[in-house]
Amino acid sequence: MDSNILAITPVFFSGIIVGMIFFHAGIIAPSLFKTISSAEAGPFLRVIFPKLFMLVLILGATSTLILFANGGSMVAKMVSIITAAFMFICYSIIPATNAAKDTGNESTFNRLHRISVVFTVVVLLLNILWVFLI
Repeated sequence: MDSNILAITPVFFSGIIVGMIFFHAGIIAPSLFKTISSAEAGPFLRVIFPKLFMLVLILGATSTLILFANGGSMVAKMVSIITAAFMFICYSIIPATNAAKDTGNESTFNRLHRISVVFTVVVLLLNILWVFLI
């Protein structure tokens, strides 16, 4: 494969990641809660957000592999690693988050949900900003 294409692929992946996070967290979730009840929105969100986390994890991991194979910048490598790691954590805590919500354990649910929100926002910001730091 052409090395120029591989060199810009992580930038392209970051753009996809930013778009996915904006679309899911900024449009899908708020629109659902404005349109239907929380009880009805919950099952849909339990299906869609694991997919978001897994797709961003795959893009971050693929970007990491490309960057290490082709001598990418340290900043780009770190952003890709953080993206994959944070999305792995978000994906991994979904069962505990859902269990806490189902059992009415609001303090645990709020803590786990806050972790996933903060990690997702960090991934969003890093993937917006890193291209300006290289």
